Amino acid sequence: MNSLISKFTFFLLAMLAWSACDAKAFTLPTGHYCNPASGFNNPLPADMCFQLNVAYGSDPLQKFDVYMPSKGASKAPVIVMVHGGAWYQGDKFDNSVVRNKADYWVRKGTILISINYRLVPNVDPLQQAGDVARALGYAQQHVAEWGGDPDKLVLMGFSAGGHLVSLLASDPSLATTASPGLRPWLGTIALDAAVYDVPLTMGNPNHDPIFDQAFGTDPALWNAASPIVQLDARPAPFLAVCSTVESGSCTRAQAFVDDALGYGADALVLQEALDHEHINANLGLASDYTTQVNAFIAGLLNGTLH
Repeated sequence: MNSLISKFTFFLLAMLAWSACDAKAFTLPTGHYCNPASGFNNPLPADMCFQLNVAYGSDPLQKFDVYMPSKGASKAPVIVMVHGGAWYQGDKFDNSVVRNKADYWVRKGTILISINYRLVPNVDPLQQAGDVARALGYAQQHVAEWGGDPDKLVLMGFSAGGHLVSLLASDPSLATTASPGLRPWLGTIALDAAVYDVPLTMGNPNHDPIFDQAFGTDPALWNAASPIVQLDARPAPFLAVCSTVESGSCTRAQAFVDDALGYGADALVLQEALDHEHINANLGLASDYTTQVNAFIAGLLNGTLH
């Protein structure tokens, strides 16, 4: 775990440096905006269209960005991406969160929505999951305006974001309470989720202090924000991507998937020989990894997985 945290800290600093550099070089546009195929001077992908900083709530962090095919779309599938950052930092615009995913899926005709959410210590992870649900609900109501199909939403999250999407997958009532009227999404993809069993993690005397900052000392919160505790019925299809080079990553993912399988879910673990940060950053690059994640999404869309 210490190796994972040290790598994670370095990765966060790199992401923040990238975002700061881009912010100085380019002011993000408002409204509907498209980049040409070449000859532009900003950090957004070429030959793609965007709707940035769409507000789904009143807090400045309750916003998301929409990435759309330049030629337009109609009833397109939609990936809703939730960034990581140990629950207290990270951003929807970070290069590792969106760049390769947009280049791969948006160019295939899929819409990508990358969301921000309120951060610890101003809120706890349970409230953060509520923000993700609100973003989902708002996207479902409005995605047709951007060419998407509200019934073809796939939820994806990395690290802390992987924990949040896993929690919503485990307890859909948490999502509908936060976002009344939200209809079920097709399935969930957790990219090396930071935690599945919160009480087990907090009960380990050697757990990293980042978990104390996020989950505090109240066992009631531990249970309420724990995907494996809240899982008590068959969830929608679930893919847990884990790292074979990070200690415990695949053991944690397999334990959660085994519980989901026990309820009859279409759930599986995808093991990758990538470290924590590259599980996120490399998704979308030409690889067997990207192909397998895309196959899972295709299974959701064609009804093979349900």
